[in-house]
Amino acid sequence: MKYEEVLSTLVKLDITKPISDENITVTDTTFSGVPVRLYLPKRKSERQRPAVIYLHGGAFIVGSCKNSAYDSMNRETANKLDAVVVGVDFRLSPQYYFPTPIEDILSVVKFFLQDKILERYRVDPMRICIAGDSSGASLTATVTQLLKNDPVFKNKIKAQALIYPGLQVLDSLVPSHQENEHGPLLTRDTAIKMACLYLTRDEALPQAMRKNQHMPQESRHLFKFVNWSNFLPDKYKKNYIYMKPVLGRLNLSYPALLDSRLSPLLVNDSQLQKCPLTYIVTCQYDILRDDGLMYVTRLQNVGVNVVHDHLEDGFHGALSFMSSPFYLQLGVRIKDKYISWLEENL
Repeated sequence: MKYEEVLSTLVKLDITKPISDENITVTDTTFSGVPVRLYLPKRKSERQRPAVIYLHGGAFIVGSCKNSAYDSMNRETANKLDAVVVGVDFRLSPQYYFPTPIEDILSVVKFFLQDKILERYRVDPMRICIAGDSSGASLTATVTQLLKNDPVFKNKIKAQALIYPGLQVLDSLVPSHQENEHGPLLTRDTAIKMACLYLTRDEALPQAMRKNQHMPQESRHLFKFVNWSNFLPDKYKKNYIYMKPVLGRLNLSYPALLDSRLSPLLVNDSQLQKCPLTYIVTCQYDILRDDGLMYVTRLQNVGVNVVHDHLEDGFHGALSFMSSPFYLQLGVRIKDKYISWLEENL
């Protein structure tokens, strides 16, 4: 079995059933043909409720909103906030390549944001957040940017929450890639392999990306958006020296590498200004750390209200380990910080 097949098999063993409890009604259904898990508070409320649309992690190739950690967190979110929560099971690579997950999520969000649907679930149209972790956080950033550019939906997203997001594929030698090359949990080699499966099964792309020689000549102008020497706080640059990329070494063409839907950091400042209230979690021992840090800096530079939690003892994927037999207090802390931010801001 290939690596991604082994990982997918393990994750599928962790799928939970939609079990309701005394506080929350849990239902598996579809929105616009896309599977979702819906969490509806049972207690009566005189006021309209907030809503959270949650996008799970899994490097675009594995995972489900029905995995135990996500089910538990979304249930707790619904209960503590008296909120409607929608977990989305978008289609995964390599069966479905970029941008299929984005299209699925946009279909779900636009369906949910219809006035008649918001009224059915008594959702306040001014208190809606899109959230996600890891690749789900990347999708959150992308979908939020796209919705903010859509005149029909631009005023219907109050906030976005990104938990250890991956936000660019241009530069695979940012300091966090070099520092955390061997993990923990997510190694540089594994991250590159899984990210490339979002685009292709061709081994030429990950081989080039490992050497940071995967971008075409016509991408040169985009590096100003991900030049970590400009956007990283000094404490994270350490002694690393920014190296200009080697372009045009890869013979094959992958237009998606230049697409801001794949790398949300590539949008210009005027587009970033449209982003809503934003919450970002980064972890010190995470190869994706610097993507989140650069996004914090760029959003703050254009005046977006950003709350940033950096965990000095944190590492990528901790949210997946909040239950037996792989219980980590770190995952619980990240979950608690995220829900507390939602309570205060949604």
